[in-house]
Amino acid sequence: MTKSILITGCSSGIGYDAAHGMRAAGWRVFASCRRQADCDRLISEGFESPLIDYADTATIEAGLAEVLAATGGTLDALFNNGAFGTPGAMEDVPRAALEANFNTNVFGVHDLTTRVIPVMRAQGHGRIVQHSSVLGLVAMRWRGVYNASKYALEGLTDTLRIEMADTDIKIVTMNTGPVTSKIREKSIPHFEKWIDWENSPRRAQYERGLCKRLYEDNGPDKFELPPSAVTAKLLTAVTHKNPKPRYYVTTPTYIMGFLRRILPSRAMDWVLRKA
Repeated sequence: MTKSILITGCSSGIGYDAAHGMRAAGWRVFASCRRQADCDRLISEGFESPLIDYADTATIEAGLAEVLAATGGTLDALFNNGAFGTPGAMEDVPRAALEANFNTNVFGVHDLTTRVIPVMRAQGHGRIVQHSSVLGLVAMRWRGVYNASKYALEGLTDTLRIEMADTDIKIVTMNTGPVTSKIREKSIPHFEKWIDWENSPRRAQYERGLCKRLYEDNGPDKFELPPSAVTAKLLTAVTHKNPKPRYYVTTPTYIMGFLRRILPSRAMDWVLRKA
C-alpha cells in the first residue's frame, strides 16, 4: 500500500527536493505551498499540491481537508518544513516582526501538527518530522528572530515527543545547517519591511556585515550541502522502525551540537561570536 506524506514549503529548496525525493521513493506526496502560483507549478509537475500558509488558519484547515479527502482520511507522515527568517540585530526588531515570524514558524506549525495528530491516532500510527535548524541548538548574531522561533519549535517538539511516547506516532526533529536554498533571498523583503537599519546604532555593522551578506551572492557556504542531504534523512526518519529523536544534517550542525554539550556558556558565546 502506498504511503502518504504532506510536506509544507515546497516551492523551492529543501521542500521541493523532498517532494521529488519522496515521490521517487514510492510515496504519495502532497507538496504544499503558501502561494497558489507555486501550487499550480507543482501540479503541472504531477504533484498534488494543497495551498497551506502557516500564517493563515483557514488554509491550514482547508489544505489538510483536501489531503484527507484524497486519501480517504489517512496520512502516514507530516514534514513541517516551511519557515522564513527576518534578519537583524535584536535591538532593532519590533514586536510585530517577532509576532509575524512566530505566527508562521511556530504557531502555524503547531496548528497543523495538532490537526494531524487525531488522524494518526485514529489510524494507529504516523510520523511527524519537524524541521528545526542548527539555530535551534545555538544562537548566532543577526539571526535572533529565526533563532528564537527554532528554539521555540525545539521546546514544542521535545515536549510532544515525550507526550506521544505512549502511542505509535513518532516525533522527529531535523536540525539542518547550511543547505542550498533561497532562504537568503526570501528573507530580504522581511528585512526591508521591519528593520530600520539606517537609523540603528549598529548601522556601520550592517553596512559591512549583514547587508553585504544579504544582497551579495558570494556562492555556497564552505560546508553547504544540497537539499538532497535533508531528503535522505527525511526518508530514514519516516521509514525506520525506530527513528532517532533527531537527525543532524551538515558538519556545522554536528560541531555545534557537540560543542553545546561540552562547553560552558561563556566559551560557547566566544565560539559563536567568531563564527
